[in-house]
Amino acid sequence: MPDGSDDEYLAYVHGRTAELRRTAYLLCGDTHQADDFVQETLTKLYARWPRIGRVENVDAYVHTMLVRVFLDDRRRGWWKVRLTTGHTDRAAATGDPSDRPVVRAALARLPARQQAVLVLRYLCDKPVREVAELLRCSEGTVKSQTSHGLTRLRDILGPDHREPAVAASWERS
Repeated sequence: MPDGSDDEYLAYVHGRTAELRRTAYLLCGDTHQADDFVQETLTKLYARWPRIGRVENVDAYVHTMLVRVFLDDRRRGWWKVRLTTGHTDRAAATGDPSDRPVVRAALARLPARQQAVLVLRYLCDKPVREVAELLRCSEGTVKSQTSHGLTRLRDILGPDHREPAVAASWERS
């Protein structure tokens, strides 16, 4: 466990930044916004770092912070300014490259919590229990949000995208 020193913080950040950026990108689909989410998360972590020794699983704690930053961003109203052009770097995405823009657009149309659950479950390959801990909800909530999210994705994508290229990557139990 970390002792709360700046050196320990820097070592932790250097070792985890790439994974945090990947998770943030999978949540939001934009590299610049993902960087903002990671920066906000790491800033909050630095403020709490002296007390981090009391945390049993630092990685889970930080991932929870990152997901909370993402969900808080999605809760902001119309007043939030977006300075992006819509062009994103898709280097962190997985699956068939031709499906990425379609799936990303469909994910963006889901409520933030369903989007977070699907990204954490299927793109970050986290088990139901861990997603429930990250989102601070019950495993049943994760399962129902997964079910509702997948149903909504199927509706958004339509029958043309129920082929193995997209459907197989999303239909895990």
